[in-house]
Amino acid sequence: MFAESLLKWFERHGRDLPWRKVKDPYIIWLSEIILQQTRVAQGTPYFHRFYEEFPTISLFAKADLSEILRMWQGLGYYSRARNMHYAAQQVMEKYAGVFPTEYKELLKLKGIGEYTAAAISSFARNEPRAVLDGNVYRVLSRYLGIYTPINSSAGKREFTEIANKMLDKKHPGDYNQAIMDFGALQCKPRNPDCETCVLKLNCAAYQNSRVEDLPVKLKKKASKNRYLHYFIIQKAQKTLMSRRGTNDVWAKLYEFPHIETKGDLSLPELLETADFQAWFSNPTIVQIGPCIKHILSHQNIYAKFYRIENPEALKIEKSTWNYFMSDNLDKLAKHKLIFSFLESNSL
Repeated sequence: MFAESLLKWFERHGRDLPWRKVKDPYIIWLSEIILQQTRVAQGTPYFHRFYEEFPTISLFAKADLSEILRMWQGLGYYSRARNMHYAAQQVMEKYAGVFPTEYKELLKLKGIGEYTAAAISSFARNEPRAVLDGNVYRVLSRYLGIYTPINSSAGKREFTEIANKMLDKKHPGDYNQAIMDFGALQCKPRNPDCETCVLKLNCAAYQNSRVEDLPVKLKKKASKNRYLHYFIIQKAQKTLMSRRGTNDVWAKLYEFPHIETKGDLSLPELLETADFQAWFSNPTIVQIGPCIKHILSHQNIYAKFYRIENPEALKIEKSTWNYFMSDNLDKLAKHKLIFSFLESNSL
């Protein structure tokens, strides 16, 4: 009854997405990775962009990682893009360029976990594997009245077992797409459309007026605050850029040189720090705009941007710094904070 109702609903209300009704695992993989932690409306233009540039897995694998990262700008979670590039090379080397469709083989590819492997295998070859994303957790927890936290180890085990039991084994691909769309469009996180819901008569949360209480999540750890002071230094129509290392957020992406401090500092306070005095000698400095707050999964970034009007004031050089033509900064792979700043401010 549950699966049948979902499939009937899906026939009438399912989203017409460009990667739907295809069996090519490469296209499915491309869409699934892009849409992880990304809304469909935001991810769709990226899907088209990547597929137009790299219509085959071989072209994706041959691409330079810096080009992949540049095209990824604005999506965040850049590890997804790095993993995609690595996985594409795995497909070429270990599978002779033929993208696998079997669940167990898919799990061997970098960046593909249980959810993505279930999605690709069920969509591409109708393998009976249940997907379990935020939408599915929400639908099942409300329909069955399950209060086990979905982000706990016990919750993952319980919901995985339930999801596979409720899966329509004859139509796993359609069923998986149906339950995900149902969670995205009908059983939404806030203000779900319960009155028109085809499942409401048997929905435990609806019948007990507990819809807004489910699903249950454990509280996340408090986010760490970080304070970054970026310096825009230009000479001869070039801008000084710094490339991050591999042991922090935004690995290998470009940004302006910066000093990180333990707390928020005013400009006079920044000028007195040991790092600033080691970097500059009598600079003419102007702050550009207010402090910007940028939220990551476990970090809150507070960023301030300053223009150094006399570039000769810079006393040091680092191996990770290079000057680039200011007109060509769009060709560099930058993280979202810098990308957004450049979109809003002309250099």
